[in-house]
Amino acid sequence: MSIHDSTGRPIDRVLERLDNVRQHNGYFMACCPAHDDHEPSLSVDEGDDGRVLLHCFAGCAFENIVAAIDLEPKDLFVEAKLGGGGGSNPSKNGATVQHPPDKPHGDAENTVAGADATPDNSATPPDPSEYPHLRVVGGSEAQDCTLDAYAEYTGLSVDFLKGLGLKEIHYIDQKAVKMPYFDATGSEEICVRFRVSLAGTPKVKTRKGDKHKLYGLWRIEEARKAGYAILVEGESDAHVGWHHGLSVIGVPGATGFQSDWVAELDGVEKIYAVVEPDEGGETFWQRLAASDLRERLYRVDLDGVKDLRDLHQQIASGFKQRLRDACRRGRHWLDIAEGEAHERAREAWSRCEDLARSENILERFYETLKASGVAGERHTAMILYLALTSRRLDRPVSVAVKGPSSGGKSYLVERVLDYFPQSACYALTAMSEKTLAYSEEPIKHRFLVLYEAHGMNGDFQTYLIRSLLSEGRLRYETIEKTSKGLRPRLIEREGPTGLIVTTTMEKLHPENETRMLSLSVTDTREQTGQVLLALAEEELAEPDLEPWVALQEWIEAGARRVTIPFAKVLAEKVPPVAVRLRRDFNAVLSLIRASAILHQVSRDHDDRGRIVAEVEDYRMVRELVANLVAEGVDATVSATVRATVQAVRKLVDDQEGDPVSLGPIAEELELDKSAASRRLRTAIGKGFVKNLEDRKGKPGRYVPGDPMPDDVVVLPEPEEVLQALQCCSVVGGDKHPPSPSEDWGEV
Repeated sequence: MSIHDSTGRPIDRVLERLDNVRQHNGYFMACCPAHDDHEPSLSVDEGDDGRVLLHCFAGCAFENIVAAIDLEPKDLFVEAKLGGGGGSNPSKNGATVQHPPDKPHGDAENTVAGADATPDNSATPPDPSEYPHLRVVGGSEAQDCTLDAYAEYTGLSVDFLKGLGLKEIHYIDQKAVKMPYFDATGSEEICVRFRVSLAGTPKVKTRKGDKHKLYGLWRIEEARKAGYAILVEGESDAHVGWHHGLSVIGVPGATGFQSDWVAELDGVEKIYAVVEPDEGGETFWQRLAASDLRERLYRVDLDGVKDLRDLHQQIASGFKQRLRDACRRGRHWLDIAEGEAHERAREAWSRCEDLARSENILERFYETLKASGVAGERHTAMILYLALTSRRLDRPVSVAVKGPSSGGKSYLVERVLDYFPQSACYALTAMSEKTLAYSEEPIKHRFLVLYEAHGMNGDFQTYLIRSLLSEGRLRYETIEKTSKGLRPRLIEREGPTGLIVTTTMEKLHPENETRMLSLSVTDTREQTGQVLLALAEEELAEPDLEPWVALQEWIEAGARRVTIPFAKVLAEKVPPVAVRLRRDFNAVLSLIRASAILHQVSRDHDDRGRIVAEVEDYRMVRELVANLVAEGVDATVSATVRATVQAVRKLVDDQEGDPVSLGPIAEELELDKSAASRRLRTAIGKGFVKNLEDRKGKPGRYVPGDPMPDDVVVLPEPEEVLQALQCCSVVGGDKHPPSPSEDWGEV
């Protein structure tokens, strides 16, 4: 059991910190850390309740012993409780005093660990045979990993390994090799790992409370001077590399590299990653390639050998030259990425060519979606599809899908996501306050999808989301508790990232609401009828999703730069009626770019390789979002809100000015009370309806509020844009769409 495991025994925490541990008839003897001890004089045993029993036969105080091994008294208990109970004796300061074995050696006053005593270096340990009553701790089947065995395993000398700080210790019920990690100065121990097995699983464990770090931080300055660092999996390869005088840095495990370690390698010109020929090696490479190291990252494959240890075992004398040759042959990340992207694009194109050449892919998408059983929601589905396609842009378009419970909003999002590869999104049903900051899931050019987001109003979560959506990245500095005390930590998450949330709330936090397009699922009886018919349909066609997924894979591997030659004309035509238009107009431009990317085969490309958006792209986008943009800046009122306000006004007029309750309003709108109540809350939020009942829990008394504004056209008609273009000199690109089947690499 690992001491990193919260279920580990307290005695394990103590033994791994002691030197020269010996097992004697069920208890242990070790050198006391509280005085200059050369022969084991510290007795370590485990009480019936699991607490640790300590006794130094030289008389060292209990508190001094515990402090010397960097623990606290509470760490010596199974449940980490201080004070009495379970047969322990409280001391003056509230800590529990530990009793020694039944046959103590020396003065009775000094047999209670924790009592004041003067260390006596001349004291001799007891004869183990005097304590037959103590039970054996641990079994006899554990396989030891001694320092001698580890030296043979690596092909290095024991003295060399000791010079690196390695030493043999007792770990639980076996011997292990302790491998300390030091900071950049080489003076402070920041992490400890234990080699517990040479061939079994697991091979290495981490000390409880320690956070993984790069192994060899104290050698980073040497790497900067040398101009390179060789990254390897684990400690043993690092030991071999150091033996040969090379700038090697160890990563604790194939999946162990963390993005915030990139800063530790600043100033190192070239990073060579030794990739082992197995699944773990590929994972190791992908983790590195996904980090900010990639601009200076080279992949090194050792032909015919697994790792540095294997190479050293085979040709110790020619090791350095062989490794240098492998590094010279190393391929830069960009070359590999371009080659892989080229191959992915060719393969994806073969599966999506017919679809990619369609004149209106959005319309074809909706027809396929509808045939598979999704009823209605044309605009919402098409906006979601276009927004998800915008993930390839520097500013993806984020969306909030709102509606009553059981309205089908989450189902709709799930069905749209079926048309995208898994790399397009990261879906969650819930998210804690700090998930965005601490998650290791890549989010660059990806959508975070959060279903039923009831809890998105937390201040800290709101701040993280706002930063990610506005700045395209997340930078969060915090203070963390480490084994060496409180330390600052800067967490960086690279975007850009889009967000899709489904929620029953009418409004999200105002700081996030203005950064997203708000879509409402249809709540009418007609829509409910269509849903029921879709559910009853037994002959639904299963959509062929392969070409759709391939289309998005092809898009991921291809061009994403788009120019909108009519952007300035469009901006001049949009009335500047509200500050919010600054954000909403940018979202419109992003959707136009997404449409151009989607239809890039039938679009021009300019001499800089950019896709040239057409007014047709604007036409598609305007049809979908014109009302949303106008509603967002209060330039118009949605059809549902207008119908609700008109129903309230009619009913109040019929009652000669008396307030009306929810029931008649729902009946007038031909809705259930839940849907009608939701509409009323939206109308009240905009000030168009008032609730005269201010007592909580009482039925509402609704009357008309402020008059609704006349509709103002915010996004101009496409014909206006075309006419304006004809009156000015707007030069488009040459007609040379990409031909991925021939030469995708030119895009």
